[in-house]
Amino acid sequence: MKNGVQLITYPDSLGINLEELSTALERYFPDLFTGIHLLPFYPSSADRGFAPLGYDRVDPQFGDWKAVEGLAGRYDIVVDFMVNHISRHSPQFLDFLERGGKSPWADLFLNVRKFHPSGEIPPGDLAKIYTRKPRAPLTGVIHPDGSEDTLWCTFSEEQIDLDIASPVGTAFLEDNLRSLCSHGISMLRLDAFAYVTKRLGTNCFFVEPDVWELLHRIQTIVAEYGVEILPEIHEHYSIQLKLANKGYRVYDFALPMLLLHTIFSGSSRRLKEWLMISPHNQITTLDTHDGIGVVDAADLLSSEEIEKTVDALYERGSNVNRRYSSEEYNNLDIYQINCTYYSATGEDDDAYILSRAVQFFAPGIPQVYYVGALSGRNDTDLIEQTKQGRDINRHPYSLDEIAVEIERPVNKRLFRLMRFRSHTPAFGGTFALADSDDSRLSIVRTGSGGDQAILDVDLNELRCEIRYRDALGKEERWIC
Repeated sequence: MKNGVQLITYPDSLGINLEELSTALERYFPDLFTGIHLLPFYPSSADRGFAPLGYDRVDPQFGDWKAVEGLAGRYDIVVDFMVNHISRHSPQFLDFLERGGKSPWADLFLNVRKFHPSGEIPPGDLAKIYTRKPRAPLTGVIHPDGSEDTLWCTFSEEQIDLDIASPVGTAFLEDNLRSLCSHGISMLRLDAFAYVTKRLGTNCFFVEPDVWELLHRIQTIVAEYGVEILPEIHEHYSIQLKLANKGYRVYDFALPMLLLHTIFSGSSRRLKEWLMISPHNQITTLDTHDGIGVVDAADLLSSEEIEKTVDALYERGSNVNRRYSSEEYNNLDIYQINCTYYSATGEDDDAYILSRAVQFFAPGIPQVYYVGALSGRNDTDLIEQTKQGRDINRHPYSLDEIAVEIERPVNKRLFRLMRFRSHTPAFGGTFALADSDDSRLSIVRTGSGGDQAILDVDLNELRCEIRYRDALGKEERWIC
């Protein structure tokens, strides 16, 4: 994949469909992005696309495969595969619901009877299961003949877990992987893959060696098409290190909290410690379609430092409220804070640009969520309308609105940074931290051709400067 800035967007968030997204990219974001993580565009029954009815079609309200392939002709395209589950309104599940064990799809779903003949999970084993939801990861179904089944249901009841180890599940997995890879994509993001490995007596999360066998199965299939995989997991950073050490790309979900801690505390010490050990084959983010992860920074920040950072976010952030990350607003993950990153910094232009500059100079390929690409504020009107916590960071932009937003001074600064990051060869080489005290940060990126980019950050002034020298020795310097 190209080592430039990638955009994360829904198919209907920058314009109303894929056609308008393509127009927006050409008209308002020229030369900024080398890739696009195109969030689910399949027909879906819930969770903004993450409860797919299947992967064979593009939802007609967004466009068609031709539109996806058109984007793939110009950008590296990342798409999602929900390896753990499928919609309860999928044709496969509806057939199972109607016909029970006589359905050819019965074995596609994870019936609790596969774990225990009673059809129930013993309380001791149930208590060990890792979950971020305030309920057991199970749901009951009743068939027309009166028979009942209990199925594994890790997330919402619209998302029924799959048994991809069964023969029908294995065929389902391979058929859909091959179909998705045939449309010119560059990377497949494996959503919630760590929940697939379920074994009684364990926490049923990232169970080894099962998880490695799963990743190997998937990688073997998609590699035939030149497609990479990106396992998605929110957990302790040691798991990301394990994945990276085995050659998989990983997410740096720790960086968002570490940067907020750095800005709020005025100290770069913890951030530097992470940058020294973080994987280089990673995708960096500050914001995504989910909230700002807290659990990802555990042990990189102490419990006290995490608590102080969270408190500071609520005190200094703009239009953010603890209620927006609670059950009252249907929060799906108790370890995430629902807030845009721009609002998390208090809508302080200097703090926000500093955060993006550090992200762009950190090891890995940077992704910028579409709201963050326009320095978007918390959409409290939308969240009060829907009562869905994550909607605070899911404002839909019309083409006319984008035309206005790109004229804001903070976005002119951000666009310059993104263009620099996407087209400067220094980022294809080495990463180093220069010596500095804890109130400062200095990152040096050196390309294989000898060009060099240096980021100097002053946390006291929330000021950052970039110095760049190309391979011919020409130098330039500018304040971000």
